[in-house]
This record gives sequence, C-alpha cells and structure tokens, in this order.
Amino acid sequence: MKRRHIAPNGHWTWPFPVTHSQAVASGDLVWIGGQMDLDAEGRVRNAGDLGEQVTGAVANLSAVAAAAGSGLSDVVKLLCIYVNDGSVNEQEFLAEVGKALPDGTRPAVTAVPVSYLPFPGALVSLDAYAMPRSLTRTRIDPQQASPLPKTFSTGLRCGKMIFISGQSPVTPDGKLLHDGDILAQTRQVMAQTGAALKEFGAGFADVVKINRWYVGKGKTEDFEPAALECAKNFSEPGTAATGIPVPLHARDGQLIKIEVVAMLGENGAHLPRRHVWPDSLWDWTINIPYYHGLKCHDMIFLGGQVSLDTQGHAVNPNNMRAQTAQAMVHIGSILAELGAGYDDICKLTTMYAGPPGTDALAENMQLRSAFFKDPGPASTDISFPVLAYPGMIIEIDAFAMAEPD
Repeated sequence: MKRRHIAPNGHWTWPFPVTHSQAVASGDLVWIGGQMDLDAEGRVRNAGDLGEQVTGAVANLSAVAAAAGSGLSDVVKLLCIYVNDGSVNEQEFLAEVGKALPDGTRPAVTAVPVSYLPFPGALVSLDAYAMPRSLTRTRIDPQQASPLPKTFSTGLRCGKMIFISGQSPVTPDGKLLHDGDILAQTRQVMAQTGAALKEFGAGFADVVKINRWYVGKGKTEDFEPAALECAKNFSEPGTAATGIPVPLHARDGQLIKIEVVAMLGENGAHLPRRHVWPDSLWDWTINIPYYHGLKCHDMIFLGGQVSLDTQGHAVNPNNMRAQTAQAMVHIGSILAELGAGYDDICKLTTMYAGPPGTDALAENMQLRSAFFKDPGPASTDISFPVLAYPGMIIEIDAFAMAEPD
C-alpha cells in the first residue's frame, strides 16, 4: 500500500544513525512514534519536570501530526509512557496530557508507568494513532469501566477500528478491586473490556491485538497464571498478543492493566481474518490460543516477537544483538506468510531490558534499522529492568498495512 514517511525538518532526531521515521501515513491511519520533550539535537528539555515535558511532548506530537497532514484533533489512541516511582498520581498525569489536546478530541488512552526512559532525564513518551475526522467516530464510557479524566474515552470507534483504553481493576469512584490478587484482577479487567467491546456490538473474537502490562520481575511464574486467565476469553486461533512486566502500577496493590484493539465492519459484521504461525517460530511455556500474526482487511498485527525456542526458553540469553536480529527475522517470517514484507511495516514498538541511557537503545535500534530502506517505519522504544522470561531482553511489536485480501 502507498505510504508516506514523516520526518519534519528541525524536529528532534536520535543521537545515532537510524532509518526510522517520526511517523508513517498509510490508508486511513497515521502511526506516530514515541514523542518526548527533546530538542532538534535529541537533547532532553526540562529534565526532571514532568509537567513541562508533557507540554513539550504534546507539542512535538502536534508537529509530527501536522507534517503528516493531520492534527491532534485526529488522534484516536494515545499510549502514554511515563516515569513513576510511586509518587506520581496517574489520573493527574493523564489530566495534564488531556489538557494539552484540542477540546472534544477525547481519544482512547493507556498510561504505562516505567522506572526510566532511554534518554536520561526524560519522563514521558507519547505515541499515537490518528485517523481522518471525516470518518464517523463513536465514543463510549461504560459505568463499569475504570475511571479516566473526561478528556479521554473508555472506547473509541473510527471506521473499522475500535480502541479500548487500558483497563485497570478500579471502580468508577477510584476504589481498587482485589488488592494484590492478579488472577481476580485479570478477570475483572477482562470483564470491563468485554463490556466496552459489547457497547460497540463487538466481542473478543473481534480483537486483533491485546497488550497486558503486569507487575513482574522477569520470572516465568509472574507471567503464566494471569496469561492463562486472560487467554480464557479467546478461542483458537486467537488474537496477536504482547505481555510486558512493569515494576509497579500507579495504585498500590494493582498488578495488571490491559488494552485491546478490535476491528469490526462498519455495518456491524465480524470481519474475516487470517492467522499465521510459521513453523520456524517460538512458543510460550504454556498453551495459550494467541497467534503470532494476523491480517484483517488491510491491517496486519504481530504479537511481540522475541528470541525464544519452541519450549519458551531464551535463545542467546542476554545477548542484545543476537536477540534483536532473531526477533526481526521472526517478524519477516510472519509477514511473508501474510503476503507482506518489511517495507509494509508502519510502526515498531520495541520493549527491551537495559539500564538508563541510550547505549542499549543504540545497539538494538541500529540493528533493527538494517532491515529497512531509509526512510523506515515509525518507532516507539521503551526500556525496562526485565522482560517476561529469564534471559529474554528484547520484544518487538510490528504493525503493517497491505492491500486487503
């Protein structure tokens, strides 16, 4: 499919050579990579000041959207990665982000707390999906959903796309449910998500991507129980999926947050999709119904790709270069079975384990860049102390667009 790569003149750039763009426009979507409060040389502005960095990150987001022929009022989904050591009130943080958006935008939103960002002193990174205002938008705010500032929506439908904001096990009045019980919290969150989908006439069979952000320390036993509980809502072949451990969530005792993207025909009909699992790919340590890639209409979603074997053990443990290369090869294998290739990728979201600083980012990002012609896809890059499995230190989501089947 035809696409445009956006890298505005004078905009910030990475402090090392890469092929990635700030955004890619294809079909009805603009995919905007993570925007921080950086200057044109890639230096952090307002170091340590979250409020000022929110303003700067939104300004950079606006500049990229404008260069793509879009704008902040076209944003349908925001992913807000922010540094939180337990002292930041997430609702207040989201309210600050929402105040910087045009009145009436009300996108879906997910906030994910992290220990640090790759750029020292950076406290927030915002990435976004934008879609034309000419497409009909429907927003929902079910009573049972977890609370959000009024500048955001629990769910937003635009065209065939449905975005459900990250759901937490929290009542509308802010009470945490099932304190410290990740299985009960997962059931609660999936019930909230299912209720939101139902308001659009959709269900879990219409979900094309699910992201789980759970509290964990990089151990298999952190990952497995809640992954199985979440997977009970899906039949095989299931959606593409990614599960990432975070050190904490904003509320003490909260152990899970889940967001989904779904697709539904504009006439309300379920859209057929094609699922793939190449023979060369890895597997989890448990039996869950997710597939590594699926195509629905012109959209291709891949679950997070990693360097594991068919028993879920890390291949080349703790080796960033080898694991990055293997994850990218897996991405190419999945795309090939869907009749696409690296040139069809619009966006990469890369989660990796590494210390603060850009050294680990440079190592994996420059290797990723070698798989693309310049200009390449948009990119969001998030650093964590650990990932889901011992020895696994990088996981890469890919989102692509191709001509409908």
